[in-house]
Amino acid sequence: QVQLVESGGGLVQAGGSLRLSCAASGSTVTINAMGWYRQAPGKQREVVADIRRDLRPNYLDSVRGRFTISRDNAKNTVYLQMNSLKPEDTAVYYCNAKTWNGARDYWGQGTQVTVSS
Repeated sequence: QVQLVESGGGLVQAGGSLRLSCAASGSTVTINAMGWYRQAPGKQREVVADIRRDLRPNYLDSVRGRFTISRDNAKNTVYLQMNSLKPEDTAVYYCNAKTWNGARDYWGQGTQVTVSS
């Protein structure tokens, strides 16, 4: 089992920045990819960014160039630096971890990000 604890999030004006953190504990050796998803009201959950142990990142097109995902493997922690935030970035952001064989997903409790115009 893996537990994910998120921190960060909150309310910010458009153009502002926020940083999310997610620390994993438990059977972390089973984890390869870690990342962030988001879900806005009435919309499906979508992947924002993820990063594997080899530190290769992937980004949703709409956040590329504004968001940066990073990872500290020694601390089993993943970060999401969000700059130039837009109202359309408003959502609940969830930390996600995937096992090496892709058979299991773990989720954090979610943290609200609200961007005011």
